[in-house]
Amino acid sequence: MRLEGDRWRAFFDSYQREAFRLETLPCYSVTSEHVEYQKYLMTGVLDIPDDDPWLVRVRHFRHTGRWIGRVHVISRPLTDYLRYEFAVYQRTVQAGEDVRIVDLTHQPNPGLPAQDFWLFDDTAVVRMDYDEDGTQLGRELLEDVDPGPYVAWKRLAMDHAEPFTEDWVHREG
Repeated sequence: MRLEGDRWRAFFDSYQREAFRLETLPCYSVTSEHVEYQKYLMTGVLDIPDDDPWLVRVRHFRHTGRWIGRVHVISRPLTDYLRYEFAVYQRTVQAGEDVRIVDLTHQPNPGLPAQDFWLFDDTAVVRMDYDEDGTQLGRELLEDVDPGPYVAWKRLAMDHAEPFTEDWVHREG
């Protein structure tokens, strides 16, 4: 089932315990980020207000006892987009999101898929589909899929990931 707009938000917000995201791309093209991203490229400054809708949602999830986190699989050198996203992560971590990084620059992939997904409560999988340039094509709730491999990939990612800290923004090579 495709999840778009209000249906996606309602589905997402209904999770009970854990929402986990695996991110695998070096660049995403998100329409709602274009102005902010261009400003960041020009100034190196990211100004996200405290009442940003995502930050508000993350704080609500944490306030209601729910965990939300992600692991981003990267290789250096960082793309401009990853530098921007790392600046965003600084704010989402402050709001309560558990962000971690798996850096494959000097190590082989431990077995993680080259596919973005959200895993909710270790039972519901939403595959995130993207074009080659990182433009989102859609989200698909995988209704008849065994979540076992996704749970295993979540554990594998978490086991190999480092917690995101501000110094990730400045790492090179």
